Amino acid sequence: MRMTSNKPYLLRALYEWILDNQLTPYIVVNAEKKNVHVPKEHIKEGKIVFNITPGIVEALEINNEVIFFDARFSGKLRHIYVPIEAILAIYAKENGRGMIFEEEPEESEPPPATEQPPKRAKPNLKVVK
Repeated sequence: MRMTSNKPYLLRALYEWILDNQLTPYIVVNAEKKNVHVPKEHIKEGKIVFNITPGIVEALEINNEVIFFDARFSGKLRHIYVPIEAILAIYAKENGRGMIFEEEPEESEPPPATEQPPKRAKPNLKVVK
């Protein structure tokens, strides 16, 4: 059975946990992933780090597909858009506690449904003495 990614759920929980402990939540983003919209001039070695503390960023939303917010860089408001699969880590600035996420494999399209369910082999039971 195919399940949805647990990353957005863990990301939201860790974000709340970091804030509840009066710490500063940072995320690390793979800026080379498809559909990532971040300030190119702040990318280092293919990654960018954001402070996502309320008040530092505006209109933060973390849903099951994307995290987006507005932030100021050199006084200029920028719109940040990051697909969840591009999030590499979330941690507290003060102590480094948080989580590094494993890269999830790209899943191919599921095979088309057939009209007949697949045939199952008959159970083969054996009496054990």
